[in-house]
Amino acid sequence: MAFFRKSRSQNYDLFSTHAYYVPGVGGMFALLGLLLVGSLAGSLITHIMTRAGIPLSQDWTLLISYPIMFIPPILYASAQGRRNLLFEDGYKLDNEHFSPKGGAVLAVTAIIGTLSCAFVMDAVNGLLPPMPEWLEKMLGSLMTGNVWLNFICVSLFAPFFEEWLCRGMVLRGLLNSRQEDGRPLMSPALAIVISALFFGVIHLNPWQALPAFALGLLMGYVYYRTGSLKLTMLIHFTNNTFALILSHIDGLADVDSLRDVMTDWVYALVWVLNLAILAGAVYVFRSVQPQRKEGSCEILHPEEITV
Repeated sequence: MAFFRKSRSQNYDLFSTHAYYVPGVGGMFALLGLLLVGSLAGSLITHIMTRAGIPLSQDWTLLISYPIMFIPPILYASAQGRRNLLFEDGYKLDNEHFSPKGGAVLAVTAIIGTLSCAFVMDAVNGLLPPMPEWLEKMLGSLMTGNVWLNFICVSLFAPFFEEWLCRGMVLRGLLNSRQEDGRPLMSPALAIVISALFFGVIHLNPWQALPAFALGLLMGYVYYRTGSLKLTMLIHFTNNTFALILSHIDGLADVDSLRDVMTDWVYALVWVLNLAILAGAVYVFRSVQPQRKEGSCEILHPEEITV
């Protein structure tokens, strides 16, 4: 039996049934556990390929194993969504609530705010102890190998899959889940913070987790206001591509912090300027009023489904 959804707008047709899975806290941990299962599966598959005599560089290993990691949570969300779609409301993963600024203005604001956030967090990362050599070498291999394979994995795969999981599934679920008495499971602010923590945790080390948490707060706020997964993917793409470009500039390849290429006074001035720009970007998105107190995820009712 096949299910089809009638809707006026597209909602990532590949994942359309996911709109009817609204994970709460328990669902968030289920998705995290399945992500770990997928990570093990990806590692196992690339290991088998290597043992079978297929030579795989670090770039190709990541390119193959990374999307495999998301297959278990994607299949789980699909199964849960199909179970719910005839009887429960769904919430679109992607909406375009851009009024009154418009999509183009918000997209430019998102890009500028992302770059400013990256610079602000550069100073925070500078307060951490030095990264272990093995971790630095491993992360460096993700950025300094074949530039096109790096781009596909870091700039395309990561924004798509991680935004589907962290904003499209986790944050959307936390914003719209309810307790047994019908009250919201948690406030929007708490949902944004928890989803940002989730985003940080899946990076598995503090040198990536702290900037990921900060970026997750920005993306969560944008998603709450606009309901747009495309905008959060753009933010994620901008952040990762900026890091990728810096890693391929010879003069910056071995620089741990942008502080190393500026005097202290210049760095402090630029940091304050970027903090102000980031605050301005948040202010622009603040002008976009959520469609509901739970955010701007459009509601899809069961009667919109035909069998």
